[in-house]
Amino acid sequence: MHKLESIADQIRKNFDARTSARDQALAQARQLTRACSLAIRAVHRDETDTMQAQLLEARRLAETLRSSLISYPDLFHAGYTQDALKEFVEANVTCALIRNQALPTPEELGVESATFLNGLAEVVGELRRRTMDILRHGYSSEAERLMGVMDDIYSILVTMDYPDAITNGLRRQTDLARGIIEKTRGDITFSLRGGHLEKAIGRLLAQMNGEQAQGQEGSETFPNMDEDD
Repeated sequence: MHKLESIADQIRKNFDARTSARDQALAQARQLTRACSLAIRAVHRDETDTMQAQLLEARRLAETLRSSLISYPDLFHAGYTQDALKEFVEANVTCALIRNQALPTPEELGVESATFLNGLAEVVGELRRRTMDILRHGYSSEAERLMGVMDDIYSILVTMDYPDAITNGLRRQTDLARGIIEKTRGDITFSLRGGHLEKAIGRLLAQMNGEQAQGQEGSETFPNMDEDD
């Protein structure tokens, strides 16, 4: 049984190392998620310096997370790790699209295809948030641009007709994105119609005021003749 005890010792060492790597990865994943959240908040507030600083921090944490799990591929593909990297994709893509910059690729972000696509699907919600912020100040062509970007994202996601085991549940994310897009399209249409109605009312009021002014001028030209009688 001496050999069995030796095997058990080796297993314990392996488990200790894996547990330490897992705990470290969990902490890094939480930090990565927080940096991504702060970057997205900054871009919505047009705080460019803060956004860039948080994106740099997020990239550093993502690289650290990948390198620390290089010997543990199963931990790297665990849900909490890929969720954090999905947030990393969402932050980078959201900031790029809102600022009308080039879309980063999965290779540039160092993520796998399924993680990239799931992060891309969640970008739709952030673009809706940006669009609604714009519409609160009135209709704008920027809202139309973002709507077009949302449509482009959906048109790609809907073509990824593969099993959930391959895409990590992308189908559900795609369905959610479709609902968000349709709701946003309705909001933009309502805002656009409201803008047209407001302009039409403005033109009508201006016309009525103009006619009223002409009527007053006419009454001054032809004074009351009863006084001469």
